[in-house]
Amino acid sequence: MAMPASKCRFAPTRKSPTVFRVNEISQAFVLGAGLGTRLRPLTDDLPKPLVPIFQKPLITFTIDHLIDLGVQSFVINTHRLPEAFSQVFVDNRYDNAAVRLVNEPVLLGTGGGIKNVEPLLGSKPFVVYSGDILTDVDLRPLIEDHFRNKNDVTLGLRRNTGLGAGVAMRNGRVQAISNESKPLENFDYANISVWNPEIFPRIPSGRYLSFIPVLIRWISEGGKIGGVPLDEGEWFNIGTRADYFAVHRMASKQGWRPHYVRGADWANPIHASATVDPTAQLRGCSVVGPECRVGPEAILEDTILWPGSQIASRSDLLGCIVRSHQKVTGIHRNTDI
Repeated sequence: MAMPASKCRFAPTRKSPTVFRVNEISQAFVLGAGLGTRLRPLTDDLPKPLVPIFQKPLITFTIDHLIDLGVQSFVINTHRLPEAFSQVFVDNRYDNAAVRLVNEPVLLGTGGGIKNVEPLLGSKPFVVYSGDILTDVDLRPLIEDHFRNKNDVTLGLRRNTGLGAGVAMRNGRVQAISNESKPLENFDYANISVWNPEIFPRIPSGRYLSFIPVLIRWISEGGKIGGVPLDEGEWFNIGTRADYFAVHRMASKQGWRPHYVRGADWANPIHASATVDPTAQLRGCSVVGPECRVGPEAILEDTILWPGSQIASRSDLLGCIVRSHQKVTGIHRNTDI
């Protein structure tokens, strides 16, 4: 269904072509309710969207990215440990943006989750963004394409990620979507998309449902489902500890910094509140989080310490992730502690 002319994101002028104003996308639904099973035991006591990337919770990169786009109102669904989200988004705010947390005691999936927040999103278009990815791709072409082509939904796509649903596309229009292990073509859903509110009547209430079958049916009924490749820039799906380390290596060894994050303190290898003995050695992409203590002659190589962890003197850790408030002594290799 095409958007009414009054909703369109173009401003006609006398001397130039129509101008798209990207900041008119004002709201987003951020998916934060996943179980994070592939990251266990790291996600046993911390939801995956809140795992620290250096000194910054993962999901806050998503919020920063969308604020840079002009979004100022966020709805985040949660499931496990909802109180942990409340500690990050104190007073339901983040950097002057409104954040509303909606807990799902029973998981509803991506489609059911969208339907569940219908009263909060209302009648305006919105962005859907998974809270467990980290990327610096330019989202403006995605938003612009959505309104220029008057799509019902526009999917951000990546080539050859090996993840997600395979997408067949022709001339910017999605022809088919498959959850098969092999994609129909060389596009995968990049976990970022733009939606019109016409989606809400198409999703039943109160049940677990992926939005993929909803889109498949909409396509068969003539829905305008667009797709925009977002292949430029870095894109990480933080699903495994290998993915988790890959982000830290990219930042520590190649100096990668998403353009939309203000300040550089988030990427400090040692938090200002941590204590590291002068005789300790930090190598590779090691990170020491808030309130951590690293004892004399300890060696950390490619090891990440979450807040409050303590490393005893002469301990030797390689390729480890130490969860919050853990005490570690001895030699450890490639393990989560």
